[in-house]
Amino acid sequence: MSLINTEVLPFKATAYKAGEFIEVTNADLKGKWSVVFFYPADFTFVCPTELGDLADNYADFQKLGVEIYGVSTDTHFTHKAWHDTSDTIKKIQYPLVGDPTGVITRNFGVMIEEAGLADRGTFVIDPEGKIQLVEINAGGIGRDAGELLRKVKAAQYVAAHPGEVCPAKWKEGEQTLKPSLDLVGKI
Repeated sequence: MSLINTEVLPFKATAYKAGEFIEVTNADLKGKWSVVFFYPADFTFVCPTELGDLADNYADFQKLGVEIYGVSTDTHFTHKAWHDTSDTIKKIQYPLVGDPTGVITRNFGVMIEEAGLADRGTFVIDPEGKIQLVEINAGGIGRDAGELLRKVKAAQYVAAHPGEVCPAKWKEGEQTLKPSLDLVGKI
């Protein structure tokens, strides 16, 4: 079942952010654009490269009014310990959400039940709390924050310009399309 245009299900969790433990709920995903970025586990291999890439691009997401939430089935205590021991993870300014019960991971449909870990799931959520983008990668395939940033810009553009769509490889400032009978068979 597709999660596109569905509202994020209720959750409440503890996250580690900027030296503090904070509470994060589904209500925090409303009123602004959000990226919920699931990864399998702290202290692993591909995960820190992805989280570090997001950290390096975090200011660009913030300029667009986007908050990022990194989520794994680790605890918030594990997130703090990882932050304290890894130079890559120390760069992170966005919340790292602990989901040891797997409620959030299951809500988004990315739980690997036999392992108790999350798939590499990426979700872009609009200010109404509705999911606009879903991507799930196999465990060995890392994601690219630059490509995610491009997709967030496209989602924001489409939301702000009803009747227009962004074609493949669209970048901010490039031409969009207005679907109509005139375009059928001419692209």
